[in-house]
Amino acid sequence: MNADKYRLLSDAAPNELENLAKQVNASPWRQHYHIQPSTGLLNDPNGFGYYNGRYHLFYQWHPFGPVHGMKYWYHVTSTDLVHWKDMGIGIEPGGEYDSHGAYSGSALAQDEKLYLFYTGNTRDKDWMRQPYQCLAVMDQEGHITKHEIPIIDAPPAGYTAHFRDPKVWKAAGRYYAVLGAQRLNKTGCVLIYKSDDLHTWSFIGELKTSLADFGYMWECPDYFELDEKGILLFCPQGLPAEKDRFENVHQAGYLMGEPIAPEKPHFQHGNFMELDRGFDFYAAQTTLSPDGKRILIGWMGLPDTDYPTDMHGWAHCLTLPRELSIKDGILLQQPVKGVELLRKEKYTASHIVHNTKIQLEEIKGSSYELICELCMDDAAKAGISFRTGDTEETQLYYDAVSKYVVLDRTRSGATMKNDSGSVRRYALDATKITLRLFVDQSSVEIFINDGEAVMTARIFPAKDSNGVAFFSEGGNATFNAVQWLYR
Repeated sequence: MNADKYRLLSDAAPNELENLAKQVNASPWRQHYHIQPSTGLLNDPNGFGYYNGRYHLFYQWHPFGPVHGMKYWYHVTSTDLVHWKDMGIGIEPGGEYDSHGAYSGSALAQDEKLYLFYTGNTRDKDWMRQPYQCLAVMDQEGHITKHEIPIIDAPPAGYTAHFRDPKVWKAAGRYYAVLGAQRLNKTGCVLIYKSDDLHTWSFIGELKTSLADFGYMWECPDYFELDEKGILLFCPQGLPAEKDRFENVHQAGYLMGEPIAPEKPHFQHGNFMELDRGFDFYAAQTTLSPDGKRILIGWMGLPDTDYPTDMHGWAHCLTLPRELSIKDGILLQQPVKGVELLRKEKYTASHIVHNTKIQLEEIKGSSYELICELCMDDAAKAGISFRTGDTEETQLYYDAVSKYVVLDRTRSGATMKNDSGSVRRYALDATKITLRLFVDQSSVEIFINDGEAVMTARIFPAKDSNGVAFFSEGGNATFNAVQWLYR
C-alpha cells in the first residue's frame, strides 16, 4: 500500500519527470521501432481502434518508475500501424470512480465519436478494491471527456471485486461487452453485458465454456468473429505449467469455436491455445482495420516479473501489430504489411553449414528484420545465433531429433528474475522451416512458417553484441536469408 505509487502527475516534484526521462534515454536497451514509455512502466494495450482517419491506441502507463501504481491511459496514433505519433495522456485518473487508476479497457467508434470503456480502480481506507466500469468519449478534435457516473457500478452477485477490462463490440444493432471476472470460489470466467445506447448496461450472464477450474482469474477478454468462427482471447492467471505449455507466470491465449449468441451465452469451442510460445507476451487486444482485417497488438512483458530496464527507470513495450487469419483450424499471426516501410539497407546470405558455426560478415546489427529459410538436410540440430558477442548469444534452432523449434536466451545478456526457465519450445515436424525475426534493441519477435506460431522475448545484450551466426550439428543444413536493417 505504498502511497507514493498512487500519486498523480500533478504531485510530481519540479523537474522530476525531466530528470527521470534523462535516465531512461541513457538506457542501452531503448527500442528503435516498438512503442515504449517515455518514463516509468507501460503495460496493457487499451482502446485500440480506427477512428477519424487513423488508428488510436492507448496503453497503461505509470509515469514515476517501473512499478504498478497509479495508471494513466497514454495515447498514440498512426495511419500505417508502424509510425506512431505521441498524443500525450488520454485518460487521467484521480476522480471518484478511478481514484487509484484508470485500468484496462477498449474503444468503439460510433456516431462520429470514439467511446472509451475502462475499469476505474478504487480503494477504501482498508485497501479493499471497488471496481467501476467507466466511460470516456473523444470527439473529432481529440478532446476526451469522462462520463460523470460509471456505466456499471459493481460486479454482479456471485463474483468478486476482480471484475475488469471491458471489451465492447456491436452486433445486430445492439452493443455487447465481455469483462474478465472471478467467481466467489476463486475461479476465473468471462461475463457478458448488453446495452442499446452505450450508457445503460445490463448483465446477461456468464459466458459458459467447457473449461472448469481453469485459473483463478481471467483478464483482458476480447471476443470477435473471423472467417465464420468465434474467437475469445483472454489471459487466465494461475494455470499450472505443463510440458512445453503454460510456462510463463501468467498465460495469454484463445478459444476458437462456433460464433456465440450473446443473449444466450454458451460457447462451443476447441482447446485453449497459447497466442505466443515465447517468454514475454500478455493482454492482447484486437481491432478491425478499415478494410476488414483483424489486427492484434500485445504487451511485450508480463505481470509480476522484474526486467533489467527497471534500474534505468522504465519497463516494457508493445509488440508489433499482427494481422490475424485462420488456416486449418489454427489462428495465424503475421506482422502487418506496414512493417515493410521500416526496411532500409538489404543484405543476403546463403550457406550450407556442416557440423560447425559460421559467423556471418554480411548480416549483423541490433535492429532489423531477418527472413531465413532453413532446410535441415541431414542435420540433427541447426539454427541461428543472433545478438552474438564474446560471451553472449540468443539461439533459435530446430531440433530434428525431438522435433521442436527452440528459443534459448540462457546467454542473451543481462538476466531477469525468472523462475520459469530460459528455454521455450514449439513442437513441429518439418524438414524445411521459414523463420522471420524482428530484432530490436532489447527484444525479438519470431514468426514461424508464416505465423503458424510466434515466439516473443525480451533480451538484454551488450551494445556491441550485434553478430549473427548459422550453425548445425550432426550433419548439413542449408540457410537462405535476407536482412533489412531498421536503423
